[in-house]
Amino acid sequence: MTVEETQVVAEVVIPQEEPKKDVEESKKDVQEDCQVKEVEDDDNSKPKTVQKSSSYKEESNFLSDLKEFEKKALNELKLKLEEAIVGNSLFKKEELKKKEKESEEEKLVNMKETEKEKKPKKGKEVRNKCRKNLKRMKKEMRRKSQYKNVKKEKTEVAVEENGVEIDKDISIWGIPLLPSNGADGTDVVLLKFLRAREFKVNDAFEMLKKTLQWRKESNIDSILDEDLGVDLSSAFYMNGIDRERHPVCYNVYGVFGNEELYTKAFGTEENRKQFLRWRFQLMEKGIRKLDLKPGGVTSLLQISDLKNSPSPSKKDLRIAMNQAVGLLQDNYPELVARNIFINVPFWYYALNALLSPFLTQRSKSKFVIARPAKVTETLLKYIPAEEIPAQYGGFKRENDFEFSTEDGVSELVIKAGSTETVEIPAAEVGATLIWDLTVLGWEVNYKEEFVPSDEGSYTIIISKGKKMSSSEGPVRNTFRNNELGKVVLNIENSSSKKKRVMYRYMTKKSASF
Repeated sequence: MTVEETQVVAEVVIPQEEPKKDVEESKKDVQEDCQVKEVEDDDNSKPKTVQKSSSYKEESNFLSDLKEFEKKALNELKLKLEEAIVGNSLFKKEELKKKEKESEEEKLVNMKETEKEKKPKKGKEVRNKCRKNLKRMKKEMRRKSQYKNVKKEKTEVAVEENGVEIDKDISIWGIPLLPSNGADGTDVVLLKFLRAREFKVNDAFEMLKKTLQWRKESNIDSILDEDLGVDLSSAFYMNGIDRERHPVCYNVYGVFGNEELYTKAFGTEENRKQFLRWRFQLMEKGIRKLDLKPGGVTSLLQISDLKNSPSPSKKDLRIAMNQAVGLLQDNYPELVARNIFINVPFWYYALNALLSPFLTQRSKSKFVIARPAKVTETLLKYIPAEEIPAQYGGFKRENDFEFSTEDGVSELVIKAGSTETVEIPAAEVGATLIWDLTVLGWEVNYKEEFVPSDEGSYTIIISKGKKMSSSEGPVRNTFRNNELGKVVLNIENSSSKKKRVMYRYMTKKSASF
């Protein structure tokens, strides 16, 4: 069972393991132990730095890049799927029920007709019955004629002799599934189900059938049009892209510390159903951002923030999350490229036994975990600074009218025990200078000042020097100059470790000068 959409706070648990000596050597260990990679800092007493897992790399969806056994499995699955769609067996149970219902209705009609025939009929009634029979015969002839024409069109609905409709337009996530249609995304979708079941064709086919049945019974294809009546956008939302252009989905569980929101989401069985439906709706929105074609971006990046999250001992939360994991893992295979867990508390490790046995090595290889002190550093491995929200140490802000994600970010390394400066030129009088700056882990002395070009002018202190703690967020400030000069940002690193500084700036000209 593959857990691709593990949005669980309390239920997803990864055991801690001893650091590995070498990334290349660790590949074998990962396959054996199924553990998340962590590399020790120089100081063993401090939190570890999470590095990219070397055991997982997103596979190509180009047919030419597949191994022979993968091509063979894909072809076998396509044959099974073609036969199932044309043979009308994908939704077998439902169709049988439909036939039984139609049969019962037909019997009732026949019984009524028989009762009518037992009664003496007048000439007018006989003529009316003849007309009805004639209309029925004409309708049947038209139906048979239409059936012959429909057979020529692969994507239209065909009608068998027994009257059961065959839907050849079956699709998932907007991708047609009938292999003979030759749609670009069909192979990509089928490969997701094959990879989720380790290229076992029968297992992958059964998974696909169950997913299609679930989507049909749950009306998932129309879920984007539903008004679910509950707003959980503060807990789950899409925001930006990573370095490989995967859309990023954030799961912020700390908001459920609010008792009112917690009750709305998990208080009753009906609330939990709405919560699940809301989560599926967000997943479908995320999939809309994907390009399910060979060479396209075909998966999401998932970030789960466990800061101040409710205890997993809360029954309502545990039930809802278990349900979410089960349904998401069974019906959205291989749609998450990586799961990053940030602000991970110590109890997270202690609860390993709850879910870890159900996770495959492939799923575990996609997991990255980060303690609070390493959140920004971890996210930067996968997401550019301009796409990381400010609350996580990046430069992305809501309704930002100054910078955009298109504005580049520069980086500076400050050696231990040294000082570096960032200079922002003020080449025009009356301009407004704007800048963003952050230091990973901070613990530095920082100040801002304006230095005029005229040696006779005085330096202006913009921000007095102060010690920046490790909990500081990114700095944004502005300065309007009345003379030529430059803004100088001073960063003094008095620690025994080097520091990474990221910054960007821009100049806005004033119309009044």
